[in-house]
Amino acid sequence: MTPVRRIRTDAVPEPASASWSNALLVGRELVMSGMTGHPATRLAAERGEPLDAHAQTLLVLGKVKALLEAAGGHIGNIYKLNIYVTRIDDKDAVGRARRDFFAGQDHFPASTLVEVSGLVFPELRVEVDAWARLDIDLTRCDEA
Repeated sequence: MTPVRRIRTDAVPEPASASWSNALLVGRELVMSGMTGHPATRLAAERGEPLDAHAQTLLVLGKVKALLEAAGGHIGNIYKLNIYVTRIDDKDAVGRARRDFFAGQDHFPASTLVEVSGLVFPELRVEVDAWARLDIDLTRCDEA
């Protein structure tokens, strides 16, 4: 049977009442729940300084990185992203954030970008699902 380990980090807390796991390491594959910028997005909105899609994407990718590092990996292990936006017009800002986050890698992860009618909180503009394998490294790949 493939071993499964729940990955936790103080950088991405799970509420005590959560009915999900932020991340599970299944063998050498890390699968993560959809990550958002909450609660930072809520706090920024309450200050009257809502975070734009670029800032939210970088914040979310930072959470993905923290979970990956807690599992013993690095961002080069990420091979797939599903990105959900509430405004398709944010696609360029999201793309810029991905380029910034993965700068220096030989290849970007495979990715899907989908517009949705809403996310769990109204100030959220971006949610990201991520998959990673600790036995691959996109920072050094061969062209096929």
